[in-house]
Amino acid sequence: MSADREGALLPHDLLWFASPRAYESPDPLPAWASREWLGSAPAVVRRASRELPARIPVGLRGRMRHQRHAAWVDARDVIRRVAPEALARSRAWQTHPQRDALPCLRMLERIAPMLDACGLTWGITGSVGFTLASGLFVLRQDSDLDLLLRLPRAMSAGAAANLLRALAALNEQAGEASRIDVQADTGHGAFSLAEWAAARGAVLLKTDCGPVLRDDPWATPARPRMPVTARSCPSAI
Repeated sequence: MSADREGALLPHDLLWFASPRAYESPDPLPAWASREWLGSAPAVVRRASRELPARIPVGLRGRMRHQRHAAWVDARDVIRRVAPEALARSRAWQTHPQRDALPCLRMLERIAPMLDACGLTWGITGSVGFTLASGLFVLRQDSDLDLLLRLPRAMSAGAAANLLRALAALNEQAGEASRIDVQADTGHGAFSLAEWAAARGAVLLKTDCGPVLRDDPWATPARPRMPVTARSCPSAI
């Protein structure tokens, strides 16, 4: 999928449709995917090979962790889109009624200023992003905080390790138990920032054509990547 933020539907974007009939699936929709639920719950753009640009692979989710279903939609049927970065910019967690009760939301309030100060383009995904965007409550006390970094240019393993240490330090200082998982999106795939920071060789890059192992997840045959530098970020970059 294209990494163009203007108009493109990217992995982790949340999409709404006027009718549940917008979803195409080789298997019947599960019982939990009721008309009422699909009328409020967004679908998330997932990675999959596409033969037609307007045919978008999406994932449906229910209230429970195990409730997942893959489907396809026509891009022309999308009536609303919320990107992970938009959730971060809106500070949506600050007005959520459970903001003080859930570790994942409290942690967001602590780490957001640091990520912004680093000059990174970041967003909120997973169950936290779903809840903040839709108003449908699917969070638990032990819900992870899933974050996405848009990194079209390379970040060194050392810089990634420093950033993760800074996030962990904020978590520890606050005495929080929320687990933070950071995925980095290069524009043509995504990988675990923790795996890259470990500097143990090839990392698993999730692409539209499936997962592949890459020594350099930014490298492309046509255009090599240059290292990225971020603005001053204490103990992070």
